[in-house]
Amino acid sequence: MRWNGQQVGADGVGNATALPGMRGLLRSVRTPGFADTVFHEVEARSVLNRVPSSSPVPFGWTVNPYRGCSHACTYCLVPETPVLTADGRSRPIGELRPGDEVVGTVADGGGRRRFVRTPVLARWSTRRRAQEVTLDDGTRLVTSAEHRFLTTSGWAHVRPGRCRASADRPHLGPGTALVGPGAAAVPGGARPDGYAEGWLCGLVRADAVRGRVRAEPFPTGWVELEALARAHHLLTARPAPVAAGMLAAPAPSPAAWPQRPARGWTAGFVGGIVDACGEVSAGVLRIVPGDEELARACVDALRRLGFRVASEPSARPGVRALRVLGGVAEQLRLVAVTDPAVARVRDVGDARVEEPPGGAPRVVAVRDTGTLRPMVDITTGTGDFVAAGVVSHNCFARNTHTYLDLDAGADFDSQIVVKVNVARVLERELARPSWRREHVAMGTNTDPYQRAEGRYRLMPGVITALARSGTPFSVLTKGTVLGRDLPQLAAANADVRVGTGVSIALLDRELQSHLEPGTPSPRARLDLVRRITDAGLPCGVMVAPVLPWLTDSTEALDALLAEIAAAGASRATVLALHLRPGAREWFLAWLGRTHPALLPRYERLYRGGAYATRDYRGTLARRVAPLLARHGLDRPEPNPRDPGWTRQPVASPRAAEPGDGQLSLL
Repeated sequence: MRWNGQQVGADGVGNATALPGMRGLLRSVRTPGFADTVFHEVEARSVLNRVPSSSPVPFGWTVNPYRGCSHACTYCLVPETPVLTADGRSRPIGELRPGDEVVGTVADGGGRRRFVRTPVLARWSTRRRAQEVTLDDGTRLVTSAEHRFLTTSGWAHVRPGRCRASADRPHLGPGTALVGPGAAAVPGGARPDGYAEGWLCGLVRADAVRGRVRAEPFPTGWVELEALARAHHLLTARPAPVAAGMLAAPAPSPAAWPQRPARGWTAGFVGGIVDACGEVSAGVLRIVPGDEELARACVDALRRLGFRVASEPSARPGVRALRVLGGVAEQLRLVAVTDPAVARVRDVGDARVEEPPGGAPRVVAVRDTGTLRPMVDITTGTGDFVAAGVVSHNCFARNTHTYLDLDAGADFDSQIVVKVNVARVLERELARPSWRREHVAMGTNTDPYQRAEGRYRLMPGVITALARSGTPFSVLTKGTVLGRDLPQLAAANADVRVGTGVSIALLDRELQSHLEPGTPSPRARLDLVRRITDAGLPCGVMVAPVLPWLTDSTEALDALLAEIAAAGASRATVLALHLRPGAREWFLAWLGRTHPALLPRYERLYRGGAYATRDYRGTLARRVAPLLARHGLDRPEPNPRDPGWTRQPVASPRAAEPGDGQLSLL
């Protein structure tokens, strides 16, 4: 028997191409019952995940038996692609690991973006058919066809194609302008000849001025440790008499500088001055030399390197500061050319994303190489990063809630990572003496009761492990597969606090099938709520996403909340549509085809980023409040971080205690 051109056994299981580099991979399979789906069965080392303390969500731990990897395996770049790191340097994406900090971007609320430091949360490897994107600044990016870059018109894929909901996707073409500082801002290559001598001269001279102790041997207390470490390294590499002379003698005078300094010496000289005199505020680097002679020398050196300079007042009275003109792109180029040692002066965090002085990098050509190449993708806290001088999209779905991703049902059902040993590993982790039985939330990233659970049956073991250890937990789902485990969940609720939640965005089945393909119908989910409450479990409902001018009318929300209340839900949380990168392009393309008159209104409503304007959200909340009260769905959300949340309730069918139920995730 064959399935999709691959051999399928009598048990209905067929081998599929395994993904190289996936940790703990046992096998990758297709089955006839799940068309267009690949299951990657893995043995996980750990399944109990801590939520960062900075996160606004009211829980500290999550468990995800499944991970959808369609995004992880398609939005990727070749391993050698340079990524801008938080210290202003660059590293190949293949060398990055979770915990490293890189530079990403965030919307500043005014339709513009700022650079920020952001952590690498995860890293994946795969092999994809390579596409070569050539830019007019000489950059060559090798990536997958599905990868996305930020253009001046929004996010765009490398190649044309159709999304899973049949939406034509934006894509790159000749002349497409990309957002980012450009290739000139990418550090790289060996230091040029004369750099070490110039850097030492600049550091010693600037240190003497800033320390105001011209007769004191280098270094003074002003020099930071990173600069001292480099100075030590460079001096020990020099001939002994020369090194000793530089340390023992006063700072060299300008007369000792080369009459015709080479570019390498000049770059080092400026780098040394920046290390001693650089100051950063709101992502903007200023050089404060301290005296007129050093300032003139610094300006001359910067001009020889091709930078334009402005003089402006500094925070120190009577002292002028130098600032390189051209915005953050020129600042990054300065860092790339002069290579200062001190990480503080290399930081562009909070600087605005602006077009480089020479114009935005533009696509010259996109070419299919016809070859398979190893590729890497990372997840960052901002959902993007700067690769080879342009802003690059990463897999946002790994660190967001799938019930807010409009195409999550289709995307996350196409490539599923299955942690087949999740119950066994979780039981071991919960048995540790250090475990304090804090609340564990499931459904915060991928749905634990998605279609794959019908095949793998992982949740019964997870429920057992949590209940036996005395750990309270909650489950948020769109999947009616949860109904299978209701007796077990009700039994667990006698031992620990169990919260359940179902996501229901609207009642219109036709509209829902377009927005959430592959997920159960609204009626099926309402029936699930009814079954949950009949089993004696409290159940909250997440009414999300509410679509402006489509599903946000008082009549539509009143009808939906009435159905939710009739099903026995204990509370409801109403959230407006959230358009993160990826979902934004898909949704706006769909809206343009089906409701073109609404497109300009949505563009205005979401002009500040992923969230609707504050005015809209406030208006929605004011309209929803009396509806929630009318239907008895306005009970306050409990906070699982409160120790009182763990007290055991008395289970009584369809009579949930106030405060019970699924926590609000946002």
